[in-house]
Amino acid sequence: MPGILSRYEALVEAGELTPDAEQAGAVRRLETLQSDLEISVAEAGLLRKFLGKSRPKPRGLYMWGDVGRGKSMLMDLFHETLRIEEKRRVHFHAFMLEVHALLREERKKETGDPIPSVAATLARNVRCLAFDEMVVNNSADAMIMSRLFTNLIEVQGVAVVTTSNRQPSELYKDGLNREHFLPFIALIEERLGIVTLNGPVDYRLERLGGMATWHTPLGEAATAQVREAFYRLTDYPPEDSAHVPSANLDVGGGRLLRVPKSLKGVAVFSFKRLCAEARGAPDYLAIARTYHTVILVGIPQMGPENRNEAARFVTLIDALYESKVKLFATAAAEAEYLYEAGNGSFEFERTVSRLNEMQSADYLALGHGES
Repeated sequence: MPGILSRYEALVEAGELTPDAEQAGAVRRLETLQSDLEISVAEAGLLRKFLGKSRPKPRGLYMWGDVGRGKSMLMDLFHETLRIEEKRRVHFHAFMLEVHALLREERKKETGDPIPSVAATLARNVRCLAFDEMVVNNSADAMIMSRLFTNLIEVQGVAVVTTSNRQPSELYKDGLNREHFLPFIALIEERLGIVTLNGPVDYRLERLGGMATWHTPLGEAATAQVREAFYRLTDYPPEDSAHVPSANLDVGGGRLLRVPKSLKGVAVFSFKRLCAEARGAPDYLAIARTYHTVILVGIPQMGPENRNEAARFVTLIDALYESKVKLFATAAAEAEYLYEAGNGSFEFERTVSRLNEMQSADYLALGHGES
């Protein structure tokens, strides 16, 4: 089986991929890591058999960049063409759920620090651990990641390869108890090669093929459109829709916000969850920092009796707009007819303007967080 570089070059030659210098550079780094892993696994077998020594530790990789730069595609190619059996590909959310389940079981044994045992379990028959979308949304994950990954990398000898929309120094930025997370950032910078994929072309946006972002009226047709956008943005198979990962987002003050669908920087919320419940700017800012795309479903037409919901909606849109978050929505009406009368309806006109701008090609072409 050819390695990742041969496969990538063949796809470019066949016209299935567009030539991209940054991607090609990342592929060469991944090819080197593949070679190191394949050699180290072979040598490790000999060392263990004849000398009793532990296996070598190839340097892993951390690929980061904005949405649509091809990170997941490269990870697919890397994992598929890696010629060792001791490999595992898993979404980061699913991995952390597994970690917490193992920790609970170890703590029941009351045998001391559970981290080494959990790391040993995770590393069993795994030489390369490949993640999609490393992101840290809550303090529970942040508190254990440094110690867990130090053990996986330094003690168990696992090579970690991961993608992220954020550079290492931006992970869990402004999060609760972030000081406990800083050693993990130092570990990434020391033990993983950093590969940047942050060029101007958003291939995932191209994949949307000009799909509209605002869908009205509410109903099955509108829901089908945003569902299609979700699968195009995340590459998640529609036939497995029942298993889309969820997340708990740390919004500050020890509070967690349940994200019903959370995958590759895309979040799905209902209007009721975000605007009918008592929420404020910190919640919306946390969403805007964490997700490059938000799908908001069930936006109703509002009247004077809905002034609180309308005010929260204004704050939400302000937060998303300022961080250049892409918004896909199902709504009962076009933006200008959502809130025509009631306290704050005059101020709502700015929100209408922003909602219309957020549907434009120029806005959609902006990177997450661009000012």
